[in-house]
Amino acid sequence: MKHSLMTSALAALLACAGQTVLYAQDPIIQTKYTADPAPMLHNDTVFLYTSHDEDDAQGYGFKMLDWQLYTSTDMVNWTDHGAVASLKDFTWRKRDNGAWALQVVERNGKFYMYCPLHGNGIGVLVSDSPYGPFKDPIGKPLVWQKEHWDDIDPTVYIDDDGQAYMYWGNPNLYYVKLNEDMISTSGDIVKIGKLKTYQEGPWFYKRDGHYYLAFASTCCPEGIGYAMSDSPTGPWDVKGYIMRPTERTRGNHPGIVDYKGKTYVFGQNYDLLRLEMEEHHERRSVSVAEMHYNADGTIQEVPYFKDVKVEQVELFNPYRRVEAETMAWGYGLKTEKMPGGGIYVTAVDDGDSLIVRGVDFGKRGAKRFRACIASEQGCTVEIHLDSVDGPLVGTLEVKATGGMQAYKEMECRVKGAKGVHDLVFLFKGGAGKNLMNWDYWRFG
Repeated sequence: MKHSLMTSALAALLACAGQTVLYAQDPIIQTKYTADPAPMLHNDTVFLYTSHDEDDAQGYGFKMLDWQLYTSTDMVNWTDHGAVASLKDFTWRKRDNGAWALQVVERNGKFYMYCPLHGNGIGVLVSDSPYGPFKDPIGKPLVWQKEHWDDIDPTVYIDDDGQAYMYWGNPNLYYVKLNEDMISTSGDIVKIGKLKTYQEGPWFYKRDGHYYLAFASTCCPEGIGYAMSDSPTGPWDVKGYIMRPTERTRGNHPGIVDYKGKTYVFGQNYDLLRLEMEEHHERRSVSVAEMHYNADGTIQEVPYFKDVKVEQVELFNPYRRVEAETMAWGYGLKTEKMPGGGIYVTAVDDGDSLIVRGVDFGKRGAKRFRACIASEQGCTVEIHLDSVDGPLVGTLEVKATGGMQAYKEMECRVKGAKGVHDLVFLFKGGAGKNLMNWDYWRFG
């Protein structure tokens, strides 16, 4: 039920002294079900790769066909880039399901995507761009121990001496060295076995001379645990939890990145699904929280995602072309790929809203608003500040354009949009459903 958004539980999530978007941050993606977050830092931008639970996944069975990409420079507003790879990129695969937890790393100007194909081992794709396209350079699994199904959830780190390592596994933990080409292995696979509380989903990295292995910990429910070592190959000392198991979520999977002086831990939960129903399906959603280290390198325990607030690290500039699929909150909306490339926002119904956090209109303020939209029936886009009930600073009257892919630019006057505010687009239309498709917007 799409507009269960207005239930009291969600109202409590979103409402705080009229600042609608303040707590509208977890899960950070609402237009798709996402899981297995794998952040990567490139060109002062966080690239967040995720696996993707299909909307029609049923019960405890996973339906996962591709991998998605989102980017952010402020940690609260995320731009959807759609699927950047899928099972179809591996012609040797034996199964049509199982696009599980991936990781992307950069080396020598190329980007390597390590992908588990459940039941078919771990493959690797490569691209000249973090946005793809990614191609299979070897035409076979990088790793496949056919005697079992442990080969999932790869994590790769390149050490200071240039040696790369790949860890993976459920329920056993394994590692192997990678050659400099990043698409072949060096030496034998080493089986570490079962660390205390380890379940799956390892995330391997180094910081201030310490090696870390974060992982989905304890089952069930799962939290996020971690171990430390003085060596990239162990032995590993399990220290405890980054986030304790909680009945509010069934599974977890960590991804950790340092960005603009802060450390963030990503994980997953079922909070987006819970806006719809209590019934369980494997439709997960990615969340993020700030994480802190102690002086000795150990990690301070992080509260559950919904109990913390991620601060915006950079104000949002509205005086440029902004892709409509950039948002902090867009529950009920969907995104699709355009026939010629690019992404657009769709499934826009009467009463839906799209929120962008921390928009800096400056002292002079915005005077006009322009958007590129396609619509068969026409509708209205109200522009509010801070909340759906906040000040109305402009109204864009969307005329029928001749079809849902017939995009046209249109504009309206804006008055009162000055300073820093959360920006809320509220959609209205008598037809109720599928009011418009939206490509991009800008203020002027």
